[in-house]
Amino acid sequence: MGYNSQRSKNIFDSFQTAWKGIWTVLLHEPTFKYMLAAALLVVLAMIYFPTSRTEKAVLLVMIFSVLGLEMINSVMERFLDFLQPDYDPRVRIIKDLLAAFVLLVSLGAAVIGVLVFWPYVRPMLGPFYFF
Repeated sequence: MGYNSQRSKNIFDSFQTAWKGIWTVLLHEPTFKYMLAAALLVVLAMIYFPTSRTEKAVLLVMIFSVLGLEMINSVMERFLDFLQPDYDPRVRIIKDLLAAFVLLVSLGAAVIGVLVFWPYVRPMLGPFYFF
């Protein structure tokens, strides 16, 4: 049937399409897999350590922000490759900026993770911690 704007869509079709997109990114984007693995570790740490409800909310917002931005980055890269299959320095700059955006938010998420988990991890390190 293809993608046709005239087609009537119900909620189940929308979810099915969304799941296909998630599977596509899982199968074809290695960076997304690494970020998803890191997110799983953070969720496990949230369960293991007695984090507050607010800490959990902030961590989950950061997890979904990073994963969502990585998906946007993947979409934009594919779209740019579709529009300009040959090398173009302008496309390279756009891709670099997109990657920088994901990196910036990922670094922010890492800092938040350290701020949240450090008080729980520090006592486990005994005399081997530096801060």
